[in-house]
Amino acid sequence: MISVGVDVSKGKSTICMIKPYGEVLLKPKEYSHTKTELKAFTDYLKGFKEEVHIIMEATGSYHLPIGAFLKEQGYSVRIINPLEMKRYRCQGIRNPKTDRIDAMIIAQYGIDFWYRPVTDSRTEDKREELKMLGMQYFSMMKSRQDRCLALMNLMDRTMPGISGILDDFNKNTGKDKQSDFVYEFCHADMIIKYSKKKFCERYRNWTTKKGYAFSEEEAGQLFLTAKDSIPTLKMSENTVMVVRDAVKILQEVNASLYDILNHMNEIAKQLPEYETVMSMKGVGRSIGPRLMAEIGDPRRFHSAKALIAYAGIDAPPYQSGQFTGTDRHMSKRGSRVMRKLGFEVMDSVNKHQSLYVDDPVCIYFLKKRAEGKHYLSAMYAAYNKFLRIYHSRVSAALNEAEA
Repeated sequence: MISVGVDVSKGKSTICMIKPYGEVLLKPKEYSHTKTELKAFTDYLKGFKEEVHIIMEATGSYHLPIGAFLKEQGYSVRIINPLEMKRYRCQGIRNPKTDRIDAMIIAQYGIDFWYRPVTDSRTEDKREELKMLGMQYFSMMKSRQDRCLALMNLMDRTMPGISGILDDFNKNTGKDKQSDFVYEFCHADMIIKYSKKKFCERYRNWTTKKGYAFSEEEAGQLFLTAKDSIPTLKMSENTVMVVRDAVKILQEVNASLYDILNHMNEIAKQLPEYETVMSMKGVGRSIGPRLMAEIGDPRRFHSAKALIAYAGIDAPPYQSGQFTGTDRHMSKRGSRVMRKLGFEVMDSVNKHQSLYVDDPVCIYFLKKRAEGKHYLSAMYAAYNKFLRIYHSRVSAALNEAEA
């Protein structure tokens, strides 16, 4: 039994090798994440005939190069959750922390938990690409929220009240009517300089040119809102420049989101569970590929409960002596992307209740609401059921595809 503890950092790792009872085979030593240095380490490792387990923490993307290289060399690599390792590390009264100490502790963890079963985390290339695009989509969506907030702040000073009248970004078409309109009409003065009739005519021409549906009522509402608003920024070249720059940046982010989602759909269609996932209520072109990207192969979770725990919506039991906790909150220890997707799925189910009357998830959601549960509590309780069904159906579809 040889446990190799790897304390990973950016571009390098500190590696230590120990055997049971504290026998040190390799004192903590730094290795760069290059083929030359890692090859030197594996050559040294080949001199030992015992079974070897290599342990390292998940550290974003830093651990990927060394993990991939060691797996290619045929070694068993175990990636440990950083929270679990932190709790293991903090056992003494004093808890000094250096790379050398961490490498020793990680190696000792490998000895203490030698027989813990570990599922192989390797995935297909398509799933890796889908996961990468899903992470990029989540990151770009956060950028979009920031850019939307910046534009809203400007709109509140140039034409208050306009926000919310027009449609926002459409994930299926990539169009954003509101930002396109603000680019054309940057200030309330650019609207009210026309008569209502003249503005409606200009608005009709603009919607035709941009490919949007024209609405007389919408045009009238925009004109009346602009006429009744109190701008706090004067109409000037600088104001127009700042507003249009903010719109351009937002449109670039929107275009990136649209492209990412299209690529995700193309990859997702090549996976055997695509039709099964897309047939589930509440899942559409936008949510389906992102759900598949975040969950991956559901069979890597030993049960639906493990998938629910991964989403962080489980309520861990708490019991001590005669006391048993019954009012427990969500753990929120899992993937925040999964929780966000859960909100989107259940929001879609809630908005289309009349179409999903026979869906068990919708029925369960309405049942919880009828019991007096808070909206969010009922939503995540139903999402819990959704994930159970997802695990069962998708696992069966994958097993059938491999049969």
